[in-house]
Amino acid sequence: MPAPSTLVQVALHTPSHSGVGDLLSYASERPLAPGTLVRVPLGTREVLGVVWDADEATGELPDGATLRAVAGVLDGVAPLDLPWRRLVAFAARYYQRALGEIAMAALPPQLRDLRPEQLARRLCRPGKAAGETADAIQNIALTAEQESARSRISAEKGPFLLFGSTGSGKTEVYLRCVQEMLEADPTAQALVMVPEINLTPQLEERFVGRFAPRFGAGAVVSLHSGMTNPQRLKSWLAAHSGNARIVLGTRMAVFASLPGLQLIVVDEEHDPSYKQQEGARYSARDLAIWRGREQGAKVLLGSATPSLESWHASRPPTPEDPEGGRYVRLHMPSRIGAGALARVRRVDMNQQPRRAVFSAPLLQAITERVARGEQSMILLNRRGYAPVLHCVDCGWKSDCPHCSAHQVFHKTDRTLRCHHCGYTLRVPRHCPTCGSPDIHPMGRGTEQLEEQLSALLSEVLRPDRTPARIARIDADTTKAKGALEAQLAQVHAGEVDVLVGTQMIAKGHDFRRITLVAAVQPDGALFSSDFRASERLFALLMQAAGRAGRDAAYMAAQGTPCEMWVQSFHPKHAVFEALRTHDYEAFAAQQLKEREEAAMPPFSYQALVRADARTQDVAQGFLTAATAAAQAAGLPGLDVVTLFPPVPLTIQRVANVERAQMLMESSSRTALQRFLAAWQPMLQTTRSQPEHKGLIRWLVDVDPLAI
Repeated sequence: MPAPSTLVQVALHTPSHSGVGDLLSYASERPLAPGTLVRVPLGTREVLGVVWDADEATGELPDGATLRAVAGVLDGVAPLDLPWRRLVAFAARYYQRALGEIAMAALPPQLRDLRPEQLARRLCRPGKAAGETADAIQNIALTAEQESARSRISAEKGPFLLFGSTGSGKTEVYLRCVQEMLEADPTAQALVMVPEINLTPQLEERFVGRFAPRFGAGAVVSLHSGMTNPQRLKSWLAAHSGNARIVLGTRMAVFASLPGLQLIVVDEEHDPSYKQQEGARYSARDLAIWRGREQGAKVLLGSATPSLESWHASRPPTPEDPEGGRYVRLHMPSRIGAGALARVRRVDMNQQPRRAVFSAPLLQAITERVARGEQSMILLNRRGYAPVLHCVDCGWKSDCPHCSAHQVFHKTDRTLRCHHCGYTLRVPRHCPTCGSPDIHPMGRGTEQLEEQLSALLSEVLRPDRTPARIARIDADTTKAKGALEAQLAQVHAGEVDVLVGTQMIAKGHDFRRITLVAAVQPDGALFSSDFRASERLFALLMQAAGRAGRDAAYMAAQGTPCEMWVQSFHPKHAVFEALRTHDYEAFAAQQLKEREEAAMPPFSYQALVRADARTQDVAQGFLTAATAAAQAAGLPGLDVVTLFPPVPLTIQRVANVERAQMLMESSSRTALQRFLAAWQPMLQTTRSQPEHKGLIRWLVDVDPLAI
């Protein structure tokens, strides 16, 4: 058999920090186009790879060459196009990760395991194809604000920031923009992203209901980690082939192969869930902006509380700043149906009885709502029954033996559970240290709120004279498949009077009968060391307030205003003052002024290097040595990059691994990137030194959201 005559460069996931280059060379019996999916040998395994853009050497291989041959070609899948490969290459370069790592993570898990013949059988199965049907889309009338936003998106290039109040109808604008684009071009595709998996089913239902009658049952597909591997592969193939016209998904969907991409929508663009926190720490929102520019697609970011980075990027021109920002800001301040925003009421907990969970005025307001058949929502961003168990006699606390954190008390199953490493124990009958039976929960979680509300409202009757019904939605109650959908359906059907939950109930849900929302313990974020804490708290409370009074007709029939209650020991804090007037613009202006004075993002650029080791000394020693090596070598960009000393993370130890980090900051994004690129091989060299033997891993986090 003649020897293979074509050399190809292949991107594949090589071991982390192995020192292996981004592309490996293989021999092929025939030329392969860039983007072709192949199976290749790597060590003793056979893995999936992508043929990459590189000069291919044709003809006979050099004497003595030991290139291994491509094991198989996945001919059933069209090559991944140049825009997709450019996106992956940019993400790898910007976020300081290996090219193959990003490329493989962007592909469906099942595709990485299928051999060519297995994939061929998989592709032979009939599937739903998108196609034109005779049904016309029945549109609802747009408000003047919605129509203005739609027309500007149609006429201008963007990127756009749609700043719309909760309940202003941003989703309808998304639907219209997608519809307009699909009807204008039979090959066009749209990508619509949401921050949380639990928001995808209800959005999918709305998009399928709108577009399936017109474009076919397979026109809309989803992509998120809650799907099974076969489901993800099916959706990915539909998008890659162009059969799926609309892809709905979470942050991973930003890497979906969409050859006809013309529109990207990023809903709730401020949400930190768009930033990956494990592995390659990319921002799906920022990559969406880059991808839209590179692929010629329009990008629409939407939020009632935009991130300060996006708000600053959409600033209008002024005499002092004639160019303004690079985004186009669109404003929709009014709620659909002339519904009013929730009236904010603050309760000073300093004036309430000590240890009170619910103030008397709030409890009275909830009681009145239940008696009228209305729904209330109670927000506490802490699951479990209590954050810690405590011994009154000796001071013992339920600390996790493997982490620098407490084990959370879960009363439902009588367990102590670490939310960082997952270590679980049965609740002890006596103090493990002194034997005292006098151990008590400290603090409160959603389980405890549910229990206390059930007791406090036990005598309260609904209009049909049945007892009030309390429900809880958090990560503990929604583990089972379909549990979240079933619980949300109960809320929508009016079978729940008071809903208790974490932040997962505050985002995006269109609850029609909720007229009161209460945040019972929001003070924790007011004095955090994280400079973004106030921004996140304000966004969460604004989003939660937006769940109340969404149905203007229902509110008019009830005859009472919707309310947002905030219980705080610091009711006059600037965050609550801005919340009281729903004045995001004033809040953003004040925060940006402080950030500019302190040279914080978006007026500077940051990166973190984190080290995980068996001891804190080794973790910090590695970072210190790498810093000294960078300074000794005079790496490019170092003159405008500030390197701060390494420090332990807030949660210093997780699963018996000590964690340290160091911050880098620069007024120039280019200089920071240049420095990080030059520093990468030096970090690898430093790791191999004997004194850093206890180092487990290190990683770079560009544009970190949590410090």
